[in-house]
Amino acid sequence: MIFELSIIFAFCAMLAWAVGDFLIQRSTRKVGNIEIMAIIGIVGSIGLMPFVIPDLKYLSSIQNIVLVAVLGIITFVMSVVDFEALKEGKLSIVEVILEIELPVTVVLSVIFFRESLLLYQFAIILLMLLGLILIATKSFSHWKTKLERGAILALLAAVLMGMTNFLTAESSRNVSPLLAVWVPWVIFTVISIVVIIKRGDVKRFGSNLLQFKWLFLFTGIIDTVSWIFYAYATHNYNVAIITAITECYPAVAMFLGIWLNKEHIRWYQYVGAVLALVGSIILALTASV
Repeated sequence: MIFELSIIFAFCAMLAWAVGDFLIQRSTRKVGNIEIMAIIGIVGSIGLMPFVIPDLKYLSSIQNIVLVAVLGIITFVMSVVDFEALKEGKLSIVEVILEIELPVTVVLSVIFFRESLLLYQFAIILLMLLGLILIATKSFSHWKTKLERGAILALLAAVLMGMTNFLTAESSRNVSPLLAVWVPWVIFTVISIVVIIKRGDVKRFGSNLLQFKWLFLFTGIIDTVSWIFYAYATHNYNVAIITAITECYPAVAMFLGIWLNKEHIRWYQYVGAVLALVGSIILALTASV
């Protein structure tokens, strides 16, 4: 039953992340990154409050507090970089570059959780990275200067996401799945609001909040729910397998980007997407527990 529930949660997280990133891109093109983080944090912090009260007793440990606090700070930095990448780049391109979070997560889970992967599974990861390079490259004639906009930011975001995945799993196991999401949400919400106040953008923030309230509300709900699914999925199951399954979300995001945003990508970028996504699915099916 643990296996079945974890896999179901993983697929739910995958779908929610795809829709959430599409909504985040729409939102960040209307207001700034920090504003969107504050909105997501407010929605998630308030929405989860009734459910986390029974788990607050787990924060009596200094070690647990430090763990979720560090997760909150890294989540803030990761989200800023991620949102900027989504704002600057094509959704169909940026989403697949973010797949690099998978090998980062796998390496951390192997080192700290002592999870095992076979040699051919590492080969699959390398094949996925080749696909990611194809996705990120706009022109092979001037590779260094012709990367898709947002590609470098997406690469940095992917590394931070891998760290966030690992720390979320660690917090889910040692504290609780809900607190692994709620505490970081509270932390980056406070940081975001402080930044908005220091910028003197409180009035504009309030105006945008009223103008785009439904878009922002759905963005906050979907993004929060996706991380809850991931926290529960990794609570009792192999992090490498769960993360590999969730990395299929660009398949949905690419469809949204090409269909709704009318984005165009080149044939070899499609090939790269296939390599990355097929590799992700195979890794999910074959990774050892």
